[in-house]
Amino acid sequence: MPGVLVVEDNEQNLGLIRYLLRSAGITCSEARDGREGVARAKSEQPDLILMDIQLPLLDGYGALAELRQDPRFAHTCIVAVTAYSMSGDRERALKAGFDGYLSKPIDPFTFATTIHSYLAQADVS
Repeated sequence: MPGVLVVEDNEQNLGLIRYLLRSAGITCSEARDGREGVARAKSEQPDLILMDIQLPLLDGYGALAELRQDPRFAHTCIVAVTAYSMSGDRERALKAGFDGYLSKPIDPFTFATTIHSYLAQADVS
């Protein structure tokens, strides 16, 4: 069964994502700041990481950079999940090395399909 690490500091967003993943039969673990996210990723080596951009202690860009320096995460699918939705934010996230970009609020009707497509890219089903 595929595993997803969700790095999100907002409890409401985290609860929704957790619910949607579990409803889709996907196991998930959680981290509430960038430092914890990096540590959990390194210990769990998930198939997919959903990373908020605005995080305490270490933002999503910093956490991404730290993970990409580790060869174990060179090909791990890491997706930005953010409320940033200004023109150019998606391009900035992709240029920084994120494999995808999901904007908040999360669409519960398309979320599972989107996550399954990222897991397929990661060659996990």
